Amino acid sequence: MVGTTTGTPPRAVARHTAAAEELAAEGRWEEAYEHLRAAMRALGGRPAPTDELDRLRREHAEAREQSRRDSLTASYNRRYLDERLLALLDAPVRSGALGLSVAIVDADHFKLVNDTYGHQFGDRVLQRLVTLLDSGLPDGGFCARYGGEEFALVLPDHDLAAAVRVCEAARDRIDRYPWAELDPGLRVTISAGVAHSDSHPPEVEQVVGAADVLLYAAKNAGRNAVAFRDPRTGLVRLAGAAAHRRAIPQTERTTG
Repeated sequence: MVGTTTGTPPRAVARHTAAAEELAAEGRWEEAYEHLRAAMRALGGRPAPTDELDRLRREHAEAREQSRRDSLTASYNRRYLDERLLALLDAPVRSGALGLSVAIVDADHFKLVNDTYGHQFGDRVLQRLVTLLDSGLPDGGFCARYGGEEFALVLPDHDLAAAVRVCEAARDRIDRYPWAELDPGLRVTISAGVAHSDSHPPEVEQVVGAADVLLYAAKNAGRNAVAFRDPRTGLVRLAGAAAHRRAIPQTERTTG
């Protein structure tokens, strides 16, 4: 235990750690995190055995990590996404950096999945979907739940062509996945819009907005597609097999 001159832990530390454990058990990670921070402050400069400090630091780190995760899918949540995008604005510019690519991904016709199989089954589908999205991400990239059945793939130091390849591979991986293992009649596909900024710092709001617009271009072109804007012509194009479709809606560029 944390020691004072009598070997008894400070009351504030004991109170805060107990509260943190109760809150964490209820899944209230943000509040647990605040109590653990308070416990660390309460220790101040007092001497403490290494095992107690290590436990507090470990719980502190675990609570912080859990506060960044979506409780259903275990992907990063919207708060973490916003924090990371803001951090990219403040990051120093590296020589040769390729800019920032962002994709907004949406599960096609997901309401039909929920209506047909129920929300608990739909939750399992979303969990499997995140696993498939995560499995092909390069180092430094991450997936975050953007809202509902929408996810953001953030790919720092990836130019547009590389980001499109990552997203098209994810689309193909999900399209080919044996969803019939969950139910014989089930098929799941995704649509995605990919945008890129090579500004230093990156124009985060603009690139996210552009990706969102391109997502709907992919949906309007028939879904199960990855849309991007050709930097040479300014026209919206589809990646992979979907590129042969005749109807590709042309959208206006976003201005941030």
